[in-house]
Amino acid sequence: MRSVPFRWILAPLACALAALAFSPSDVSPQPRARRFHFEYKAIVKGIPPGAKQVDLWVPVPHDDAWQQIGNLRIDSAYAHEMATASHGNTMLHVRLEEPKESTFALAMSLDATRTEHIQSRLSGGPGPAHEEAPRELAQYLQPDRLVPLDDQIRAWARDVVQKADAHTDLEMARAIYNHVVSTVKYDKTGKGWGRGDIYYACQERRGNCTDFHAIFIGYARAVGIPARFAIGFPLPADRGEGKIAGYHCWAEFYAKGIGWVPIDASEAAKNPSKREYFFGAHDENRIEFSKGRDVMLAPAQKGDALNYFVYPYAEVDGRPHAETGYEVSYRDADSQPTVAVRR
Repeated sequence: MRSVPFRWILAPLACALAALAFSPSDVSPQPRARRFHFEYKAIVKGIPPGAKQVDLWVPVPHDDAWQQIGNLRIDSAYAHEMATASHGNTMLHVRLEEPKESTFALAMSLDATRTEHIQSRLSGGPGPAHEEAPRELAQYLQPDRLVPLDDQIRAWARDVVQKADAHTDLEMARAIYNHVVSTVKYDKTGKGWGRGDIYYACQERRGNCTDFHAIFIGYARAVGIPARFAIGFPLPADRGEGKIAGYHCWAEFYAKGIGWVPIDASEAAKNPSKREYFFGAHDENRIEFSKGRDVMLAPAQKGDALNYFVYPYAEVDGRPHAETGYEVSYRDADSQPTVAVRR
């Protein structure tokens, strides 16, 4: 009987072991990406006769690691300027002196690629390249007008993390997230919702995404975890085209040794099957327009800081103008999601 070289026996065994060690189930999927065309129209109506000056500000989406903006076009009958203001937000500004018309509009169109934002370090990925500087993080520990950091908020936040026996940043943030998702109902009936008023949300236990994330951000800051707010528009998960009725907002928190972690508590409450997913991920079905609460514009508005900035804002002779509207629509570039490189 002919002998078989020992290396021939070892080779198939080595291949089999390698296949087991690197099975597809052990490999994290690449983040999904979505390419689409986006249109945003701002409309100012009811400009009174005799008005001396009209100012309009429109938020403009920005580039970052999970969002690339291209082919930005502005269609306006009047001169406009681009500026950057608080929280690094970009915006268009139009000023009309002694306007002759009672209505005017500005249209913005752009192409966007939005990549799924996954914090891979939660599942054993490499650690952050560097820790954020304490000075940079300090701004995300400060209160907002409707998200104060008083003794009551601190007591509620401490109660949540103590009941969960949570100690690390990640454990405390997870306890707060679970508390919000479990105890707040996504409900846009009645009055008071949608302002991101933490006291309204804590007492009524209902609201929309702004209210959910007011609690999460407020409680996180109350226990010393930096947290920040972002707002934009949602896209339906099914590819296609259409109008978008309203905004969506979300949050991130900073955990030492991990970095910024995305969360979306309201989407988790609406879809319990994705509760685990939305602690550590933002899907690709969104576009971000601005960050932060209590937003100041450029040039600075005469009125109060904006609660958040996703809709157009106008002033007539230095006073906020209520008759300001918008129209938003999208069109997917293709019917299938593309694949992007994990960052």
